[in-house]
Amino acid sequence: MDFEKLYQTYYMEVYSYLMTLARNAHLAEELTQEVFFKAMKTRHPHDGTSGELTWLCAIAKNTFIDECRKQARFQDTDEEIPADINLEEMFAKESATLQIHQILHRMEEPYKEVFQLRIFGELSFQKIGQIFDKSEVWARVTYHRARIKIQERMEEYGTKF
Repeated sequence: MDFEKLYQTYYMEVYSYLMTLARNAHLAEELTQEVFFKAMKTRHPHDGTSGELTWLCAIAKNTFIDECRKQARFQDTDEEIPADINLEEMFAKESATLQIHQILHRMEEPYKEVFQLRIFGELSFQKIGQIFDKSEVWARVTYHRARIKIQERMEEYGTKF
């Protein structure tokens, strides 16, 4: 397998995918490098049963999960809140954000991941379809259904979306 060609072809797609997950450019860049390193060193190279991008995104997702677990072990819980912040506004924003994340966390796949790729990763429907080895139309329909599910669940919470 020509890893240089693989890297050149899929770097931006893997990086964009990790940006949707990490929402941090520096972390996404580090993880992208790690993904290609793992792909190069793996004992189970791409076997052709799925697309190369799908294979790389699976490695990326697992790498991101591993990083989250590692970060959770070292996270400091004693963060101080600056005195000039309006706690009521901060709580209202955090509460709405928390509700959205709770809904996304409980949402079944592939709706959850398609929605995150589209909104947070700003990927096109065509690229989302490629990641899942599906068509662009499938990606559009899945995204639309995910939005409807989120809207329905937000209305259950009494929040407009």
